[in-house]
Amino acid sequence: MRKSGQKTEPAPLQNDHDASLPRSEHAYRYLRTAIRAGRLKPGDRLREADLAAAIGLSRTPIREALARLESERLIVNDSSRGLVVTELDYSSINELYFMREVLEGTAARLAAQHASEVEISILEDMCAQYGAAIGDDDESLSTKNRQFHDMLCQCAHNRYLVNTINMLHESLSLLGNSTLGQLERAQQTRTEHEAVLQAIRDRDPALAEQTMRNHIRTSQKFRMKLIFARRQ
Repeated sequence: MRKSGQKTEPAPLQNDHDASLPRSEHAYRYLRTAIRAGRLKPGDRLREADLAAAIGLSRTPIREALARLESERLIVNDSSRGLVVTELDYSSINELYFMREVLEGTAARLAAQHASEVEISILEDMCAQYGAAIGDDDESLSTKNRQFHDMLCQCAHNRYLVNTINMLHESLSLLGNSTLGQLERAQQTRTEHEAVLQAIRDRDPALAEQTMRNHIRTSQKFRMKLIFARRQ
């Protein structure tokens, strides 16, 4: 992690961004992506002038983007350091995983009830793609994992649930690198995905929810082990 006084200089925007978007939306998406990708880490200071220069925008859209990120709790206003990327403490991490277990368990239950055969087929393809990606770079594997979870949530056919889960995933991005960088966890995740998928295929809502809850609990266990290992 960078020292609290170290200057933050995120990489410049790519040239393929959508010019039709408002500048504040450009700034917001850039900063959110930088946080999600770990280019901006928990505890990093966010100075309007530095960010404006790095992104190539005036300070007004930067200020608007920062206010939006603060409302989403991805950044906080620290009394001594100013705006910084949010640092999650032990209690916050446990609370996030608890909510993830509840919400994604519910999504799996609803998917078993409402997913179409086409949607289940897409889930099968994504599950296979995840398995094929094991051994690739961590970013690719994390992307495949996120796609599987996102599609499963879409299969719930409840837009409010999907929106809430998406917001939760943004907060989880503050945890940094995925646990899937460990081969044991990557392989175990494939088995857990397949168990959830089978319950959805069988149209068993209770089993789908339970297998998803088990999956999230195991993910939490690996996450906490990583956190404790870093502190030793």
